[in-house]
Amino acid sequence: MNWETLFTMQQQLDQRIETEHGLEHEDLFRKKVMALLVEIGELANETRCFKFWSTKPPKEDEVILEEYVDGLHFILSLGLEKGYRYLQQEQQEVPDGALTDQFHKVFGEIHLFQESPTDMHYQQLFKTFLDLGVKLGFSEHSIQDAYYDKNEVNHQRQEDGY
Repeated sequence: MNWETLFTMQQQLDQRIETEHGLEHEDLFRKKVMALLVEIGELANETRCFKFWSTKPPKEDEVILEEYVDGLHFILSLGLEKGYRYLQQEQQEVPDGALTDQFHKVFGEIHLFQESPTDMHYQQLFKTFLDLGVKLGFSEHSIQDAYYDKNEVNHQRQEDGY
């Protein structure tokens, strides 16, 4: 996947939001971390992987993918905030363990990055998030296409005063 294209698109969206909302001189790091945590929670909610008390199935893949790329927007944005880029690694295999365990890993990596926002922690957060995508069955191509689509929606939302 061409991550640099996604970082560039995210940078354009972030700059637009910061300019239009007068946030150029604000430290948005902790707010972006909170937004990422919320998005990962919304993603988990759509998968229903933790809802042992319910027999309802997960939402459709397209709904889950849209929630997944919402999280990707904030991971890219956090990297931009700290001056980091994801260093692509080898093709990923489906991680062992339950889907719920993978969500716990992502939440843990978000917390580590918040407490110690180093490049090493960013790389680990990004990889763990991508592992979640693999666990959910998403290809790089589908993630990239969904990111493009949602980025366009996010720009339109800015036009509409979202």
